[in-house]
Amino acid sequence: MKHVGSYRSLWETGELEKRQAAAWDRLIDCDLCGHRCRVNRLAGETGICRADDTVQVSSFGAHFGEEGPLVGTRGSGTIFFTGCNLKCVFCQNWDISQMRMGRTLSDAELAKIMISLQKAGCHNINLVTPTHYVPQILKALILACEKGLRLPLVYNCGGYESLTTLEILDGVIDIYMPDVKYAHSESALRFSKAKDYPTVVKSALKEMHRQVGDLMVDDSGIAWRGLLVRHLVLPEGLAGTEEIMGFIADEISKDTYINIMDQYRPEYRAGEHPPLNRRITSHEYKEAVRMARNAGLHRFAR
Repeated sequence: MKHVGSYRSLWETGELEKRQAAAWDRLIDCDLCGHRCRVNRLAGETGICRADDTVQVSSFGAHFGEEGPLVGTRGSGTIFFTGCNLKCVFCQNWDISQMRMGRTLSDAELAKIMISLQKAGCHNINLVTPTHYVPQILKALILACEKGLRLPLVYNCGGYESLTTLEILDGVIDIYMPDVKYAHSESALRFSKAKDYPTVVKSALKEMHRQVGDLMVDDSGIAWRGLLVRHLVLPEGLAGTEEIMGFIADEISKDTYINIMDQYRPEYRAGEHPPLNRRITSHEYKEAVRMARNAGLHRFAR
């Protein structure tokens, strides 16, 4: 079964163009993410993410390292955007997010990439770190629709999302895949320079789930709509895993599909922030999974 992105109906009625215009207006006094830097990106000003009114991409292609329901047999069509609205000292992709390794593309070029991933047979278009580029992505999406784009859209983000932006994306995004990094403001400030991250991500998760519900997969195991949550286990419980799992189970859904990730490694500036200067132990990971199960969660990534 081939699933069609929900944005198609918005495009056919002209609503997608209205959403894009609304998103573009946010660049004048930018509040696209939780920081709400209030800079005028249309005048060349930049905030935390250091992005202006253009869009930069690091790489793209069929990705087979994502969660099973996204990858299937033909891969997830990932587009890695440069820059990020968070400043994680342990970022695993710091060359892209912090060093901004990539190149500037036109709207037409970005649309062409989307179409090429569809032609390659990918199951979806996976937008990686898209938050600060939502207006530009929507511009390209309109052009891609004109060329026949139909694949479901995955919003693969860090979780530090503005409700205003998410409301613009309602009906555009098929699968939300946010990270949930921290339960405590102290860790969020120290390691990602976003003290209110715990509050912001909780509101974002509720809105995402309101829009798309629990993750739905077809008979082939391919996801076509819903929420998929990622949580990276940090050394010595610095992420606040138990609190996060409790929140997801109690206030989102016990049927939330979740990937509890064990691949933490001390990248970027992690060595300056012990105990982030070491990998997690097998015991720490098993404890994280136990916490999730004890909270009542039961759908885990494989």
